[in-house]
Amino acid sequence: MRPADLARLGIRLETARIGEVVASIDSVATIAFDESRLSRVNPRVSGWVEQLFVNTTGESVRAGQPVARIFSQELVSSQAEYLAARRFAASGLATSVAASGRTRLQVLGMSEGEIRGIERSGRPIRLVTVTAPRGGVVVNRGVSVGAAVDPSTELLTLADLSTVWVFAEIPEGQVGVVRPGTPARLQFPSSGSGMIASRAEFVYPTLSERTRTLRVRFSVPNPDRTLIPGAYGTAIFDVARPPALSVPRDALVDTGRRQHLFVASGGMFEPRPVIVGERVGDRVVILKGLTPGEQFVASGTFLLDSESRLRATGGGGGHSHGSMASSPPVGGAPKLGLSRPPASPSPTTDAHAGHDAAPR
Repeated sequence: MRPADLARLGIRLETARIGEVVASIDSVATIAFDESRLSRVNPRVSGWVEQLFVNTTGESVRAGQPVARIFSQELVSSQAEYLAARRFAASGLATSVAASGRTRLQVLGMSEGEIRGIERSGRPIRLVTVTAPRGGVVVNRGVSVGAAVDPSTELLTLADLSTVWVFAEIPEGQVGVVRPGTPARLQFPSSGSGMIASRAEFVYPTLSERTRTLRVRFSVPNPDRTLIPGAYGTAIFDVARPPALSVPRDALVDTGRRQHLFVASGGMFEPRPVIVGERVGDRVVILKGLTPGEQFVASGTFLLDSESRLRATGGGGGHSHGSMASSPPVGGAPKLGLSRPPASPSPTTDAHAGHDAAPR
């Protein structure tokens, strides 16, 4: 049968060859804060919050921006001691004491500008200002005005969203194929950012007991802040498997009891029993029954399978069967060349790559 006739019937041939098989693993993905970019703002001294400049969760904060002002009796006393030591140091006495006092004020949270201010005025300041160590958004506000605080009190938690983490959950049966560096495509419809190419940064060492999944982490740049922590999406892993002989899924005829392909053999389409292996994406690995270099029907097997079953039951039904090389009758459909119906696969038949014979 001519190639044009095959195409008119929707039949496409493919040559069997050994090649890389790429598996796609789809998993649920979630955006989260990058834990390495979280900042917790604590006071250096015990005291009370008298002013709070950040009052709303979600508010953006710049690096160095004042977030609170705190009254601390300890800090006021330390300032007075430092100023007294400076006066002695001016007369040539207790220079080292003054230096130690200045260092203590820095340790207690006073900025360089505040220290220079009390040095100029000669008077302690009542309130010390707490500033943000880095920019970000407020994800937790732990205090209100008037609250008593100490160095263990968390005033604010800030998150830098310029980079976020993405967690993907891998089913237990597929954990062995995902490793650090495995490529993946991330998609979050709510972000409007399209597909994001990334690689697994870290694979957690334990399974979740509740979901029986393995968590895989990605670090994803987020310069436009379109990736919002808490949003759900999809992670698609492209995992390369060892080279194997594979065919499209549409090429395989599965009766439930056996599987076969239609192989071009001697000018005919031979329904060849095969033994299949792993199904990877839209392809199926063939373990036995097909040899590299043979041509098989990659699509359009439904028509050939119907013809094959008709011949197996002895019902011609008015169909004429010729060879592959035969021309179509004038004004009619092309004739199909079919050999015998498929036999049961032999356990000793091996047409894996490198083996000679295929069942006839």
